[in-house]
Amino acid sequence: MEGIQHKTVSANGLNIHIAEKGQGPLVLFLHGFPELWYSWRHQIVYLADHGYRAVAPDLRGYGGTTGAPVNDHTKFTLHHLAGDMIGLLAAITSEGEKVFVVGHDWGAIIAWYLCMFRPDRVKALVTLSVPFVPWNPNGDLVQLSRHVYGEEHYMVRFQEPGEIEAEVAKMGIPVFLKKFFTHRDAEPYYISKGNGFRHSPGDTPVTLPHWLSEEDIEYFARHLVNTGITGPVNYYRALHLNWELTAAWHGAKVNVPSKYIVGDLDLMYKMFAKDYIHGDGFKRDVPLLEEIVIMKGYAMYILYLKGK
Repeated sequence: MEGIQHKTVSANGLNIHIAEKGQGPLVLFLHGFPELWYSWRHQIVYLADHGYRAVAPDLRGYGGTTGAPVNDHTKFTLHHLAGDMIGLLAAITSEGEKVFVVGHDWGAIIAWYLCMFRPDRVKALVTLSVPFVPWNPNGDLVQLSRHVYGEEHYMVRFQEPGEIEAEVAKMGIPVFLKKFFTHRDAEPYYISKGNGFRHSPGDTPVTLPHWLSEEDIEYFARHLVNTGITGPVNYYRALHLNWELTAAWHGAKVNVPSKYIVGDLDLMYKMFAKDYIHGDGFKRDVPLLEEIVIMKGYAMYILYLKGK
């Protein structure tokens, strides 16, 4: 794919699949749920053509990255995920080399905590969709989502081992991906028991937008069929443990030069983060925040279309 090379790197007990191209300062791309390195294919080529070394791994539990104990969600905490990236950087960079980091969705969450845990390894940060989420003394995201949105909110539905796996198997992974990626309702994702997504229940057909092709869906689906959905869902199942483990960082700041990009239709922006982004909180927690970019559309559209 336009000269992108693939290799496997041993790091932090995993065999991490990476896609890379180019020479120069390293840009590390971290994908979201339920994606792969493939989400960054356009950006990899673009940056490689402009003097950078672009590297995008499949994260723990995804795609060609193997070795994670997928039946144990406690091995999917932010400490494990950030540790994977530090191990990867140790294997592919010179000692102490700082890199640029770009993250979307869960990749953004990992990127924020990577910067907080190890700012010595990050030159600058760009995140899409998810801003820094400070530690909340009122509970973790699952607890808060259950309180506000109820038992059918996707984060809540993801918690019981085997339950969402059965729902996805029933609708089929390609259909699950189409419905997940193309959701544009004003409500968050709701997954009704036995009937799939509330915004597109049952066998409701999905028309793909112009920026997302059947080929794209097939690529993601093929790898998720091989690995299963449990690894990716474990990120959500570890949210309470993350909340417990990161309590020591309550009030901590991210001291890395940062930029944030979000779509004006993005659920994270509309329902969770708008007041935080435009108020004093974001700049207080990320003192080196240089720019907030609000674009038309939503994060998946920005990521896939704007890279072309």
